[in-house]
Amino acid sequence: QIYNLSLTRTATVILGQGARGVIGVGRVKTPTLAIVCKRELEIRNFVPVTYFEIVATAKIAAGEFKMRHAPNEKILKRENAEIVAKAAEGFEGRLGVRVEDKKQSPPKLHDLPSLQKLCSSRFGWSAAKTLEVAQELYDGQGKKIITYPRAEVRYLPESLIADVPKIVAGLQVGQSFKTIPVPVPPVIRRGASGTFYEKGLEGASHHAVIPNVNTVDTLREVWPRLSIDEKKLFDVIARAYLAALMPDFRYRQTTATLDVKGFPFKATGRQPIDLGWRAAFPEWQPADEKGDGGQLLPAMRDGETARLHNPTVETKETKPPPRYNEGTLIEAMQNAWRFVEDEVLRDRLKEAKGIGTPATRAEIIGGLKRQDFLVAQGKNIVPTETGLKLFGVLKEADPALVDPGVTAQLECLLDDVVVGKQEMVGAIDAVCDVALRIIGKLKDGSSAGGAPLLGPGFGGAGGERPPTPAMRRFVDILARQKRIKPPPGYYTSGSICRAFLEQHAPKKAGGETATATATATATATAAAAAAAAAAAPASKAAPPEQVSGTEGAPVRKRRRAADTTAAAPPPKRAARGKKPRRPAFGNPPVKAPGLHMHDVGRNTPLKIPYGNKEVAQKLGARYGADGWYAPPGVDLSGFKENGWL
Repeated sequence: QIYNLSLTRTATVILGQGARGVIGVGRVKTPTLAIVCKRELEIRNFVPVTYFEIVATAKIAAGEFKMRHAPNEKILKRENAEIVAKAAEGFEGRLGVRVEDKKQSPPKLHDLPSLQKLCSSRFGWSAAKTLEVAQELYDGQGKKIITYPRAEVRYLPESLIADVPKIVAGLQVGQSFKTIPVPVPPVIRRGASGTFYEKGLEGASHHAVIPNVNTVDTLREVWPRLSIDEKKLFDVIARAYLAALMPDFRYRQTTATLDVKGFPFKATGRQPIDLGWRAAFPEWQPADEKGDGGQLLPAMRDGETARLHNPTVETKETKPPPRYNEGTLIEAMQNAWRFVEDEVLRDRLKEAKGIGTPATRAEIIGGLKRQDFLVAQGKNIVPTETGLKLFGVLKEADPALVDPGVTAQLECLLDDVVVGKQEMVGAIDAVCDVALRIIGKLKDGSSAGGAPLLGPGFGGAGGERPPTPAMRRFVDILARQKRIKPPPGYYTSGSICRAFLEQHAPKKAGGETATATATATATATAAAAAAAAAAAPASKAAPPEQVSGTEGAPVRKRRRAADTTAAAPPPKRAARGKKPRRPAFGNPPVKAPGLHMHDVGRNTPLKIPYGNKEVAQKLGARYGADGWYAPPGVDLSGFKENGWL
């Protein structure tokens, strides 16, 4: 928080120039917004360029195939393309044929970011949904069929090699996986290009996401209890695991070239020799096998004569870079080194884990959406005009504020602390140095003046703060008393509400209108509540819901319901010669009806079915290492009605 709080306060004071509101700066949040804003500006400023390609049909003894003109640079004038097409019509020449046998290793196992990227593109899921479904597969009641989902690496330790036969046998009991031809014994790949790699786990808390060896033999019983989404995600994880234990995909690649009066033409094609791990993904086709690159070429030999006919000119247009979806944005956060121009620093940051963590990136994106800086547009994520304005102002103030590379360097320092390569104090000092440098630049730039960031156009309609509930109620009262209509827009506009009160509210003896009184009511209430909480002992401070209320409304303490667990304070030994201090406020803990005495002061375990997370949290449920529970002091009646106790 050294970075976030210090820069948020500085930016709010200097860039806001006294306006009401906060300019939030986050070590991860702000660069994430910058990644999306930069891409959006690239797309908006992109100017498409028309170019032309020439395709002709080549005929040889064994059949026909397509050949495409392959110049070093795009052809931008149609008349030049027509010249190439005219030269290709009826041309005969000798083919240059190169045949190579190649192989391809299986893709790596999944971590959370790769799962979020795949599910976003394939199923249209948000990053948060992917994490929620994975969490349910990990610790859902009667499930627990995958390992910890918040993984940050795509390797396994070599100690898990012994579990391979049991996991494979458990998966192949099911109809979905029994047709996948995993060899016996399975293929075990070690090292950086393989599956089992000890060094790749350095500094990581959890390995790649795989099926759980402890529950895989119960998969037949668990499967009917899974939702459709849970089955989809488990299928992705299980097939990736089985593919990692299968042979390489082997194929024969043929490349044919032809010189047409100085214009090069080319054709490529591949013929599978052994599907290997590709048998685990029968419906999947890589991008390089689509179009001309995936054609099956007839048998041909080097030096064979080919004749071209039917040349055509195709009109094409350059395209802007694609917008991010949640999956590709998380991948960009993970690979923040790509945004660094310094080559030495790029190589260093490749070893880091990017900005944010697998467990926080989805929440960071969700927070930017809630703040109206980002918005979903179909499957894509785009910045709002508010987000673009914030990005522009912060970039102008100091480019380091919106530079993912700066945050990646700080993350790299923290990673070094974890593995023992960096002292904790040194890392903290480095973060302080970066924050101080940026604060200095913001102060230096403040003398240049300019419009405040929190002025009109920022943070909603008109950029102004809405009126407090007390101000709105006072307007309603005055309107009824004077039998006039409240002004249009008073409910959302603080300035309209204030102007009405200035005009119609009775004046006090000191000349002050009731506007200030109404505005100050909520402030005074909140200040009193904060002072009471600060004055109370830390162990007896009331929870937030007991001391806070709506602005201008009296603050009431919530009564304890009849069926409620009560927090029992630990007994304290009285100091010699002093009487035990009585509680400063509140009633002593009592036994709730229907609960045994040993339940007092303890968490109450709950059984929350999948899909009821939001309802459970509204009732006060929390989630911990041992599953769902109700903390002491939470009303249990709602859980009892739903049968969740």
